[in-house]
Amino acid sequence: MSPELVCFFLCALSAPNLSGILGGDALLPAPQSISILSTNMKHFLTWSPVIIQGATVRYSVEFQGEYEREYANGSWIPISECSLTTATLCNVTQDISASVPYRLRVRAELGSARSPWGTTEGFFTRAMTSLTPPQLRVLADGHHLLVELADMGPSFQFHVLYWKKGQESRVQQKVTREVSSVVHLDTMEAGAEYCVKAQAHVEAINRSSSFSPTQCVRAQGDTSLWLVTALISSAGFALAALTLLFLTWKISRIFQYFFCPTAVLPDTLKEPEPPTQLILRGSEEAEQCDLMVVVVPSEVLQLWIQKAL
Repeated sequence: MSPELVCFFLCALSAPNLSGILGGDALLPAPQSISILSTNMKHFLTWSPVIIQGATVRYSVEFQGEYEREYANGSWIPISECSLTTATLCNVTQDISASVPYRLRVRAELGSARSPWGTTEGFFTRAMTSLTPPQLRVLADGHHLLVELADMGPSFQFHVLYWKKGQESRVQQKVTREVSSVVHLDTMEAGAEYCVKAQAHVEAINRSSSFSPTQCVRAQGDTSLWLVTALISSAGFALAALTLLFLTWKISRIFQYFFCPTAVLPDTLKEPEPPTQLILRGSEEAEQCDLMVVVVPSEVLQLWIQKAL
């Protein structure tokens, strides 16, 4: 192990006793890997931790804007939310509030010992932030085309593009600042499909994000037209059924007339009286014939026999 490393650890362990002799700034190493992470106008200063075995190191952050650099003798302003913090991340969004170059610095503190300041390389402006496409949800409420946009902060407005599918050359645009609520875009044609995409825009830095993925929805069909069509179809079906029944009955009567005609006797063949009367009258005459007895004289009988011989 090198003598410098051994000296560092010995100085770290004896910091409470030696800070007054050697000076606080020489006891702790400055934080390293200082950088700014900035996305969607939210800015965070980050750094690597200073590790002292068995001790809790705290950090303090300061910033310097154009005014402090040009008109306040190069002074630095402490960030109260990041004073004596144990975290290795500091939210500096509220402090970087103008479109001017900023510098930031951080130092480690352990008891009364303080490290040198670690400063960001170069300047940072909020125009350097990374903008992401907005998150959206497209809805179809009857014939209404709606979009719901996720909140990205007060600095953002949204450019929403929408069009009827198949008519991409007729794109319409709506600019809105409304978030976390449903925004009405247009009235859709029944059964048509519409597509929507959006981009975020920050007017303060005059920059826009890329467009979100396109989302499409289909409008509902016309309920009244469907109802009228259904009623007309039902009436037509009922009329066709009745017509079919009537034609079936009429055709059966025609077939019956041609193939099974009804026989009609002419008047000359009709009996003037019922058959029962004729039968009774014939039976009476037969009875009268059966009762008739003819008496022939003997002389006439003998004469008839002689002639026959």
